[in-house]
Amino acid sequence: MKKAVMALKKRIPPTAGMGVVEVILITVVLIGLVIIFQSNIKGIVSSIFATMQANVGKIH
Repeated sequence: MKKAVMALKKRIPPTAGMGVVEVILITVVLIGLVIIFQSNIKGIVSSIFATMQANVGKIH
């Protein structure tokens, strides 16, 4: 059994897959971007909702 596990470990490179550190870094960057562009995002979302509300009566 040990031989099979060792053979499998040799075939899979050590950098395969995404690590926890990469996921944490991506999350931190995304949160930072949201904080930086918070007012822009709010403006875009309210503009979209205002357009939707204005056009809701036009749909039959």
